[in-house]
Amino acid sequence: MLHEQIKNNIKEAMLAKDTVRLEVMRGLVTAFTNELVATGKTPQDLLTDEQVLVVITRLAKQRKDSIEQFKKGNRDDLVKEESAQLAILETYLPKLMDKSEVEKIVKMKKEEMGIIDPKEKGKLMSVIMKDLKGKADGSVVKEVVDALF
Repeated sequence: MLHEQIKNNIKEAMLAKDTVRLEVMRGLVTAFTNELVATGKTPQDLLTDEQVLVVITRLAKQRKDSIEQFKKGNRDDLVKEESAQLAILETYLPKLMDKSEVEKIVKMKKEEMGIIDPKEKGKLMSVIMKDLKGKADGSVVKEVVDALF
């Protein structure tokens, strides 16, 4: 199980004296505990792999947003730090589809649903996001859908 695997990685990071990895692993365990408490479970319980991926995805998105803000503020030191943490988080996430793969699926689904009117773009977006949840980045899907109308 992914939750247990990440807990075990803390010890490895400590032994390797990898401070960045250790910080990320501790942050993950804290986020898992918060998620458990928020869902009415005890901190000793374990999250399912799907729940773990939701938490990791949320943390990765936070890092991406932080990197963007730090770049605007010319804080290259913080950009490096957040980028290193993001790289570690991404090792636990499944590989996302690239833009060309998303385009094929969006075009196929658009034809399948018979959507021609740009006003129905939201309906198409909703169906595609449900189908591609965890497989494609939402911003890429939005970009592809917008380009078709």
